[in-house]
Amino acid sequence: MNLTDEYLTQNAYVESFALARALKRHHHFYLGPTNSGKTHNALIALQNAQSGVYLAPLRLLAMEIRDRLVATGVPCNLITGEERVLMEGAQHTASTIEMMNPSKLVEVAIIDEIQMLQDADRGSAWTAALVGVPAKFVFVCGSNAVTAPCIAVIALMNETHEITYLARKTPLVLENKSICGKRYSRQKLKPQLQKGDAIIAFSRKDVLTFSARFRQWGFTVASIYGALSPEVRRTESERFCSGVADVLVATDAIGMGLNLPIRRVIFSNIHKFDGVASRHLNATEVRQIAGRAGRFGIYHTGYVNVLENDELIHIEHMLNVDDTSDLTKLPVSINFSQIGKIAEQLHTRKIAEVLNYHQQRTKFNAELFAQTPLNNQISQAILVDEHAPNMSLKDKFIFVCAPISLNVAYEKDYYLLCLQSVAQSNKRTLPAPPVWLTANNPKHLEAAELLSHNLSLYAWLSFKFPQIFVDGAEVKALRQQVSRYIENALLTQAGYGDTSREIDYLSGVFS
Repeated sequence: MNLTDEYLTQNAYVESFALARALKRHHHFYLGPTNSGKTHNALIALQNAQSGVYLAPLRLLAMEIRDRLVATGVPCNLITGEERVLMEGAQHTASTIEMMNPSKLVEVAIIDEIQMLQDADRGSAWTAALVGVPAKFVFVCGSNAVTAPCIAVIALMNETHEITYLARKTPLVLENKSICGKRYSRQKLKPQLQKGDAIIAFSRKDVLTFSARFRQWGFTVASIYGALSPEVRRTESERFCSGVADVLVATDAIGMGLNLPIRRVIFSNIHKFDGVASRHLNATEVRQIAGRAGRFGIYHTGYVNVLENDELIHIEHMLNVDDTSDLTKLPVSINFSQIGKIAEQLHTRKIAEVLNYHQQRTKFNAELFAQTPLNNQISQAILVDEHAPNMSLKDKFIFVCAPISLNVAYEKDYYLLCLQSVAQSNKRTLPAPPVWLTANNPKHLEAAELLSHNLSLYAWLSFKFPQIFVDGAEVKALRQQVSRYIENALLTQAGYGDTSREIDYLSGVFS
């Protein structure tokens, strides 16, 4: 059995976005490195348009652009998977890219960070936006890494485009001597740290450990890492932007569009764990992170450094090598219509079986598109089939798409509770505020982060199943309480003693 011809062809995908196809859209690419003003130029067009949408890679960026438009007198809605903040009379919307509405016509759309097409988990959302956002003028911003396949798809759609290449506005200089010289030590790092530095680590533990240590050294510190909610990240960003915090310690989360007054970026490591193994930072990552140094209008030059001399070679190479992606086919994910057709053909109600079949047996018969891997969705689908076997296929698909991390037991457990509530049609209220929430003790920081994630899942599900998750309107208040606790805990937490590099040295890995 082969279902390809029925629903999975290049033309069928393109034509499925009927409103976009009726517009004969024009695409304007603003391409360049960080600090080149590419998104700024597109935002001017959005601000002057009668209607528009900004499609963000992060909820935090959607919030930032919404606030920027409102500040200029342009009413703007905010729509993400977790919230709907609507302004009376607004014809503009800032949203996360997954929330792109293919049925709402606007004059101008901005697709930001187009190089995210390379992301294994989320790249298909950028494909859907490029092919399907219904705007007369589409502004595409990002690096030049994926331009070729984008232009090929635009040609396929018989639409027009132009490209503006932008240069960086301030020089980016790799310092010729590392922070610690030949071999790292914390004693060598201490006198080299300066106000305006951003130290980039690649784990939550390292961020917290460096942050605690730098405070002991007399610096005020802002901390940003992936487990923090957008509200907390915004507060920490503002502390650094305002000068309240001397230095910033962050993961590569800052590489995604955050505008911060960083004078110098210091890589605490040139490796990161990508979920499978530790690997060297690639060119796109190095440029996105390093490029945050030397913000235009604040510094005349941005500086980049590492902790050991040998690491300078890799960073220099990544800053200068061609980072054009080898991506030739844009990723496309399965939709519910396709799921329904496969389930009917297979005579099954098991969504894991459907997704497995799609991944293993069907082939996207297309020159310019390829099906995206479904490994994460299949893992969630197996749980859904096991714990809610009689749930409708549509509701199962919603849970398959829910934003959670199954490898975090606390999140997985709460996900299963929510799943069972829907399966049994039982109302689920918000988690009760824990007793430690009003305490001035940082020892519950991790628990607060996990609670924040569960609140995000509750908010997301409240828009899908409002009759089950009945406290959707109360999420904001509780989330604010949790965020305030986390912000206070970040100022006093003690870290983990040694960083991962120091542990490796102690264990003889680098002896």
